Amino acid sequence: MDRKKLMLLVGALIVAIGTAFMARSIFAGAGAPQADAAQLEPKGPKVLVAQRALPVGTIITADSVAYQAWPKDMVQDAYYLNGEADVSKLLGTVVRFAITAGEPVTQGALVAPGDRGFLAAALGPGMRAVTVPVSAKTGVAGFVFPGDHVDLVLTQTIRAEEGEPLRASETIMRNLRVLATDQSTETEKVDGKTVVRAFKTVTLEVTPKIAEKIAVAQTIGTLSLSLRAIADNQGELERAIASGDVSIPAGASREEEEKLLKTALSRPMDKGGSYVTGGDVSRFQRRSAPVSKDQLAREFARSAGQAAGSAVANGQGAIVIGPVVRVTRGKETQVVPVRGK
Repeated sequence: MDRKKLMLLVGALIVAIGTAFMARSIFAGAGAPQADAAQLEPKGPKVLVAQRALPVGTIITADSVAYQAWPKDMVQDAYYLNGEADVSKLLGTVVRFAITAGEPVTQGALVAPGDRGFLAAALGPGMRAVTVPVSAKTGVAGFVFPGDHVDLVLTQTIRAEEGEPLRASETIMRNLRVLATDQSTETEKVDGKTVVRAFKTVTLEVTPKIAEKIAVAQTIGTLSLSLRAIADNQGELERAIASGDVSIPAGASREEEEKLLKTALSRPMDKGGSYVTGGDVSRFQRRSAPVSKDQLAREFARSAGQAAGSAVANGQGAIVIGPVVRVTRGKETQVVPVRGK
């Protein structure tokens, strides 16, 4: 065999052997930490821990918590233990005290529907709860459940001294979260089916300012609920972002963006509502608010004082419309209309 070829074969054999030893060392080194991690893994009962940070008011869902092995010496009586606690019964409860990610969930940190303090815990920071009386007609026939979002519609009648009154309806509040119907904060189910029942009151989550407006609105006319579609929230979010009401700071993480967007989606609004008057429904109804004769006289007199009169009130209280002149005879001044030929 040629000497040069022999040297190449020997060199290749040495490289192959070296590579094999290096690969063996790498795999052996990777296996050691795994063994150490397995040895460091807590050997004890599994307790219920938070999968992510759970601030006050968070509603517990299936992905909020999970069981995790915990050192036996550190297990406390207040922890939820695997095999002793039913997680399905904790779904729908509300966090009363903030829980950090990976922290065990204690029994005192959660409050269930119907328990004392549940409603206060379910309210978001800075929010208030107000109750509105409804009927089957104004409450969407009972098809409103805790957790739904509704608009609030005010219907009123503005009466006049003469003529037909003005009948009007307007959406005064939007995207209000339903906290409870009557004294129930949870949806009743029988055989897996939701039970629709009539209720006389509905409790809503609102801002302090909206709470004041609702209190006044109840004295003006009749309040009705208008159930919102879930898909409406995305449209409201896009409009809020376009108008600048919701701004996402540069460099925000995905979790921060989701938190901002979630807050915007659940925010109650008292601007941008629509309205309808009787004239929009029937040609025999009014479109504008009725005005009394005294109000007309005062308005026309004010206009006549600013510009030489197009409409004023004469001495007998009658309304004169059109060009006028004032004729003074002695101490008396009379408004006389100027009529064309």
